[in-house]
Amino acid sequence: MAKPESDQVPSPLPRHVAIIMDGNGRWARNRRLPRGAGHVNGIAAVRNVVEAANDIGLSYLTLYAFSTENWRRPVTEVEHLMGLFRHYFRQDIERLRHDNVRVRIVGAREGLEGDIAEMIEEAEKLTRANMGLNLTFAFNYGGREELAAAARVIARDVKAGKRDPESVTPDIFASYLQTAGLPDPDLVIRTSGELRVSNFLLWQAAYAEYVFTETLWPDFSRRDLLAALAEFSQRERRYGGVDGDEPSAKAAGGEP
Repeated sequence: MAKPESDQVPSPLPRHVAIIMDGNGRWARNRRLPRGAGHVNGIAAVRNVVEAANDIGLSYLTLYAFSTENWRRPVTEVEHLMGLFRHYFRQDIERLRHDNVRVRIVGAREGLEGDIAEMIEEAEKLTRANMGLNLTFAFNYGGREELAAAARVIARDVKAGKRDPESVTPDIFASYLQTAGLPDPDLVIRTSGELRVSNFLLWQAAYAEYVFTETLWPDFSRRDLLAALAEFSQRERRYGGVDGDEPSAKAAGGEP
């Protein structure tokens, strides 16, 4: 993915960009630093990208911050990541509120430490009225578990007589997901050169465009974001149709 020669904002912009932030460990290893240094610099990249997204007028940005599989990492690394999460919200939530950014967190909240759960609720409460960038963190999130959880709730509603099973359309199913109320992502970016989706937004990204970049997440900058957006602007999205077709709002998975 070539970087643009200028900071010019491409057009059209996607409505919703989601990013799989990958490469913190390799960034640190390349510099003979502990993995924790990669995560610290990854937080700096989060700040830079959120600022850039807000500045250029993106409507929705979703960042894959911590997956359900990440609990398998060494205890010391998980504790360090939780500490960074705490630090980010303590340091940044007031600035995000001031910058008109609305914060949401999707993912399982059961089992999180009490202070982290409280921070999540407080961040959402403080920024709920903001009308600028919609910033979502996928934290303790796994796409398969999200789908299974939605299916369990639907099954309970059917059993209780609250839902006719024949009424469960794709739109109805989506309303049971943790991302209910958010538009589907138009563009998913993955950093670090890995070519996989890693259990991220499996349902929501059905028609998303993907951009894979070799850049490691701590090095991902405004210029890298603009490069991905420029590549997106050259894509032709047909939603299963043919060249020249205008996709319906339903086929596009959201508003036109």
